Amino acid sequence: MVKISFFPLAAAPTLGEVAQWTGATLGEGADPGRIVHDVAALDEAGPDDLSFFDNPRYLDDFKATRAGAVFVAPRYAAQAPAGAARLITPQAYRAMAQVMARLYPQAARPRSVFGETGVSPAAFVHSAARLESGVVVDPGAVIGPGAEIGAGSVIGPNAVIGPQVRIGRDSVIGALTTVSCALIGDRVIIHPGAHIGQDGFGFAMGPRGHLKVPQIGRVIIQDDVEIGAGSTIDRGANRDTIIGEGTKIDNLVQIGHNVVIGRHCILVSQSGVSGSTVIGDFAALGGQAGLTGHLKIGAGAQIAAQAGVMTDVPAGERWSGAPARPLRAFFREVAALRKIADAPDTGGSNKP
Repeated sequence: MVKISFFPLAAAPTLGEVAQWTGATLGEGADPGRIVHDVAALDEAGPDDLSFFDNPRYLDDFKATRAGAVFVAPRYAAQAPAGAARLITPQAYRAMAQVMARLYPQAARPRSVFGETGVSPAAFVHSAARLESGVVVDPGAVIGPGAEIGAGSVIGPNAVIGPQVRIGRDSVIGALTTVSCALIGDRVIIHPGAHIGQDGFGFAMGPRGHLKVPQIGRVIIQDDVEIGAGSTIDRGANRDTIIGEGTKIDNLVQIGHNVVIGRHCILVSQSGVSGSTVIGDFAALGGQAGLTGHLKIGAGAQIAAQAGVMTDVPAGERWSGAPARPLRAFFREVAALRKIADAPDTGGSNKP
């Protein structure tokens, strides 16, 4: 099969340049003038490729790799195969990301699907909307009255930007995304099919039926946030839903009304945050983790995949399980249950 690359290679640096970009140290015998032609995974890399190793699960692949150069932590550097130049760094994965951003700059930020500049004649832009210079609007996109979009931003095909929405500079709104009642900062990326600012799920329940509570708040998304495909963020009921600077949200994540998420948090796919919960800076939620409403998750807390969190989590703690509890307590309980399950059955027979 012919290899098709969707992103052009922007540079072919030397190992010396790679070391300079990342702060890595060239291992003994490495030629700083050797050219890197591409990047690849350990098990697929060839002599002209750069790879990285940072997970012990792939130690066998590391020892057998044909890569011409490898980012590697100091503790594993001696196990590199003879043909691989070592770029020694405590953060191999991060160093690889830095290099890939330079080699493939177009992959770091989604582009217009049609590669156009300016506003497509097939887009629908209200006369009262204001677009700064350099905004790209793809075919089928709708931009409502009073919306403002900053320079360098891209609005994808069939995206809908509601009335009075503000979008900062150099942001990207993916195809089929809807944005309403929202203020969005600079360099924000919202991937296709996400929905921002729709009604929060608010009802006053009663024996004769449930009364809808008007949702009059907003969504505020600060600078450098990334939101994955198909994710939904509800606007606030009587206050704002806020996503803090630098936070990264995976695909298919649900964030309820009035939620406040701090700076540089990570929310992995299919996690969900119920209304009015507050999450501190640098916290992380694993895949399918669920948080009930009105909780406080402390800064730097880590919630394991599929955890069900029903109480506040102190800053810096790691919790797991359903209901979630501190990680050590969870593993103690798992070990105790396993011991019971593995014990020989000494009870009497239930047969008549």
